Amino acid sequence: MYYSVIAAMALVVNLILNWETLRDYTFFKGERDEQALVRHRYAQFLSAVNCFYLIEILWGVFYGRHDTPAVFALVYSVTVFYFIFIQLTMLTWARYMVVYLDKNSGVRSKLLLSIVWAMFIFGIVGLQFNRFFHFLFYFNESHEYIPGQGRYITSTLQWVFYLVVSIYMLVIARRSSGRQKVRYMAVAVTSVIFGVSIFFQILVSFFPVYVIGLMVGTCMIHSYVEAGERKEKKIQDHIASVMAEDYEAIFYFDIESGEYLEFARCKEYEPLNFAKSGKNFYNDLLKNAEKKVYPEDKDYATSFFTKEAMKSNIEGKRSFSFKFRVMVKEEPRYYMFTYMWAGDGQHIILYEKDIEYELQAEKERTENQEKTVTFSQIAESLASNYDAIYYVNVENSSFVGYEVNNIYGQLEIGEVGADFYNDCYENIPKLIHEQDQESLVEFINRDSLLSTLNTHKSTSINYRIISGGKSQYTRMTARKSSDGSHFIIGVENINEEIQREKQHLIELKTEKELARRDELTGVKNKNAYKELEESIQGNMDNGMDYLPYGLIVCDANNLKKINDTMGHAAGDEYIKACAKLLCNIFVHSPVFRVGGDEFTVFLRGDDYYNKEELVDKLRSQVLENQKSGSGPVLASGVGIYQPGKDLVVNDVFERADKEMYENKQMLKGLK
Repeated sequence: MYYSVIAAMALVVNLILNWETLRDYTFFKGERDEQALVRHRYAQFLSAVNCFYLIEILWGVFYGRHDTPAVFALVYSVTVFYFIFIQLTMLTWARYMVVYLDKNSGVRSKLLLSIVWAMFIFGIVGLQFNRFFHFLFYFNESHEYIPGQGRYITSTLQWVFYLVVSIYMLVIARRSSGRQKVRYMAVAVTSVIFGVSIFFQILVSFFPVYVIGLMVGTCMIHSYVEAGERKEKKIQDHIASVMAEDYEAIFYFDIESGEYLEFARCKEYEPLNFAKSGKNFYNDLLKNAEKKVYPEDKDYATSFFTKEAMKSNIEGKRSFSFKFRVMVKEEPRYYMFTYMWAGDGQHIILYEKDIEYELQAEKERTENQEKTVTFSQIAESLASNYDAIYYVNVENSSFVGYEVNNIYGQLEIGEVGADFYNDCYENIPKLIHEQDQESLVEFINRDSLLSTLNTHKSTSINYRIISGGKSQYTRMTARKSSDGSHFIIGVENINEEIQREKQHLIELKTEKELARRDELTGVKNKNAYKELEESIQGNMDNGMDYLPYGLIVCDANNLKKINDTMGHAAGDEYIKACAKLLCNIFVHSPVFRVGGDEFTVFLRGDDYYNKEELVDKLRSQVLENQKSGSGPVLASGVGIYQPGKDLVVNDVFERADKEMYENKQMLKGLK
């Protein structure tokens, strides 16, 4: 009886978890949507599983109670169907995986289907021969079920099939990423479960192992695949419905046949009298255009609504847009029409949007700008300082580029574009020095510019462009317009300025280096550290909080004792040994002597990214020196800059100093 109980429990679980899928997709309604086909195939698999559960329930109820010929005949029939539905679960599972892979990765799996169909046919034929040769099973004189040798062969083939499918899915999962990778892994693990349960079903024929395997596998698919995709589809449908509210009408039509459906309509649009669906989108559209398009725009409008024009306009593009005036309540209003591919290469989506209010608002904004800021004022205040100026819309990223053609700041329009940032990202790898590309990409990030210019009047960055095989220093400066609707970005060549600055630095280098060096140890002194601290603080204040760094604060132990017992010359040698130890470990970072026995290391570059290893190396050497009684003993503490939390460099220094003091107490305790 336990056989029936387990199968009944599995059936109930399957119906509870997958009732919606079984209800909506078991009988396929002929949708051409790939997602619908996938769910239909999965519903077929679930139906085969449920039939198998029912057969197992009947087996558990009637086996052992077949003393009469009628009951025995029923048991024999149930056994035959047992083998049929094992084969059917394998076939429907393979068919589900094939369409799932085709939908998500484009992997074609005809070979997989051919193999599973061959195994299914082999199993059915085997059942026919079993009536005469007992190839798969037979019942002895006591009506006891006895597995045949063929049962082991077919089960082994099924087990091998599931194993191969699992490996196949794992390979595809490895090439995937994100949630899709998790789903592929879930399908692969489910195939493993099915294969393992088939294997053990061979060993224990009178325990429903395969039932348990199917139950666990379907629960896994429900949790990791079906539920997730159903949730994503609901989210996508919600997004689509919200976006549709922004349009007067949305049409979905076949590019070849012209069959169409309308999905959205607003009240103001109803006078246009467009049908909800139809057989010839092009004819219906041209008829409506003849009646409703503003007379002066009629020829222009109808030129876009033929099959040939649509194909030509959208070829090689994601979308195509145009606008003209439509008569609504006897008044002309501008409408924007956009059509784009639906994603299947066969259908096009057409959006219609009333932009009259937007155009009026844009016109008003333009008039207001002309009243307050004239073209000559922009030229006088900005153009004479720059080689090029870009006027970038904050909201939609469209821009106008102006070139400065003389020393008086006269401007000419050089280019007009729809996406300033995208154009920059495309040109940066072609024009910018490779060492400056990443920092420039970060600088022109729209959100970063907005954030910086909310607290600063302007922000700028210096970088190098490659021209004629040589690098030229350039500066980009960004400001926000007075009304906050645009960025004004100026670009100027500062190569001469940089060269003068470099020459000046060379002349001052020797003098400044001497002023920054500690005479005793040769490392940088406290003045150099103060300059570095001011420089870092300037970067932080200017929004350059993306530059990682850290500080290590060190204090030499036992210096006073050495001075008192061995003399100041020995103390000086001890301090030099401390400096040498720090320089040898932190080879890529500057070391500063900021006090008599105090040192600070500015972690940067490779040393910053390997800080844990280097600090462990320093502390291990210190412990060894303390144990042996030779070599410098330095207490150390580390502070790492935390953007958004640390407002001044001293915040980082204080954390490092606190940790150094704790380390110093620990070293004293080890004596």
